[in-house]
Parts: sequence; structure tokens; C-alpha cells
Amino acid sequence: MSGAARPELPPLVVVMGVSGSGKTTIGTLVAHELGVEFTDGDSLHPLENVEKMAAGTPLEDGDRWPWLEIVGRTLHEYGERREGLVVACSALKRSYRERIRSQAPSALFLHLDGTLKVLTRRIEGRSGHFMPATLLQSQIETLEPLTQEEGGYVLDIDQPVPDMVREAVTRLRALSAAQS
Repeated sequence: MSGAARPELPPLVVVMGVSGSGKTTIGTLVAHELGVEFTDGDSLHPLENVEKMAAGTPLEDGDRWPWLEIVGRTLHEYGERREGLVVACSALKRSYRERIRSQAPSALFLHLDGTLKVLTRRIEGRSGHFMPATLLQSQIETLEPLTQEEGGYVLDIDQPVPDMVREAVTRLRALSAAQS
């Protein structure tokens, strides 16, 4: 049947940003609204990385490459099954996002962006997490903000969560439809 519209594929999304930006909260809610699964990218780390972090040793880029490929491969596998997926992953550097997209070219990025003041307030309000301000500053300095040509959307986190989710879902659906 010519002219028939192709069914819209569920999006593959990486919710990115520094600690305290709301990756898990927003990612979970966005996944629910999109009707797809959510996973925390930290759960995809190879055993060697988990052991290194447990020992208090920071990861270097060489440690991150295999993990980022797993994140990308996981997204790709969901896409191959015509299922969507939302993954929370800091993806602070453009090279990290490129590594993910080398495995999952259609992945969209949702960059949760906020000022140091907003991020600090959020981190101080969390329970069950320990995030020193020095580490947050380090992440902010490492962050290479998402650019328009990378395929995604930058979302201001200084707004109520329901508004953030509504805006994110609207933008992601539009970006996903444009890819189809």
C-alpha cells in the first residue's frame, strides 16, 4: 500500500546531565509517559568498573569506553526489537555521546540543564546520596553541553517536575517523528 504512513517507532533516549539534575526521576517519568522501559546506565557498567568505583578509584575515559558501548548497544538492541528505551547516563562529553551513537545512531539526548545554584539545592535535598559540592563543580567543568546538531533537546530543570516531563515528552516525540 503506497502512501501509507509508517508506524512511529518508540524513541531511544539518553537522559544526560550532571549529578543532581534529575536523570533518574525525569528518565523514569518520561519512560512511563512514552510507554517504554527505563534503565539506569550505572547498572550497565562492566564488573571491572564497579570494582574500581567500589574501591574509591575514579573512572578514566579508558574505563568508560566499554561502558558507553554497552549503553549504545543496549539502546540499539531495543531499537532492533522496535521497542523504545530511556537510559539515564551522564554523557558529559560529546565524545561519550558519539560513542553511544556509534552503536545507536537514532538515539536522542535529553540534556537536563541547570545552574549551580539549582543543582546544589537539588543535591542538598536528596536523601540516600552523598555528593560533595567539589564533585559537582568538577562535573560542571567537564560537561560539554548538548548542541543542536547532536540530536536532542536541552531542558531547563528549574521548573516543576510535571512541567519538565510534559515538555520533554512533547519535544522527544517531535524529534523522534522527524527521524522517521
